Amino acid sequence: MTFELDDYVLVLDEDLSGIIKSINGNTVSIETEDGFLIDFQSNELVKKDVKASIKKDIFSNSSLNEVVSEKEQKPRKKQAVKKVKDRYEPTMEVDLHINQLVRSSRGMTNHDMLTFQLETARRQLDFAIAKRIPKIVFIHGVGEGVLKMELEYLFGRYANVKFYDANYQKYGLGATEVYIYQNIAVN
Repeated sequence: MTFELDDYVLVLDEDLSGIIKSINGNTVSIETEDGFLIDFQSNELVKKDVKASIKKDIFSNSSLNEVVSEKEQKPRKKQAVKKVKDRYEPTMEVDLHINQLVRSSRGMTNHDMLTFQLETARRQLDFAIAKRIPKIVFIHGVGEGVLKMELEYLFGRYANVKFYDANYQKYGLGATEVYIYQNIAVN
């Protein structure tokens, strides 16, 4: 291979490249990118076309549009932001108002209504325990407090249940929140 001054060359067995500064027979002196002059034999060097190689290296496997689109940042998909208080909201609500449970309460006594409401609460609580639902809110209303007292008695019969007044801002005084502990050992 014939070399000329100011040719850009690569060294075969080393990670070096540079510009030819002098040629003395078979010995070629190159100036590296760091500014050092180093002598090599001509069979240790390979000539490289700088202008073509820059274009070839940058766009060898892709088009200009692909390179530009790769460098541009894609807009992120927006996720629905949950407020901290919404993350801890109960997963199940049961409204025990009699008008939510039956089409008409005509002909039912107060005892019948209370019994139906308690039976509904017990079924829903058993369902939540079976389906491993951790929290339930029972909406019972304010009233005279009879249903609330009966619900507290019902919840007290379960060993894996704790109950508290529900979120006042959301339900007022007329709801009870029940936490179900799934891994209680039964003796």
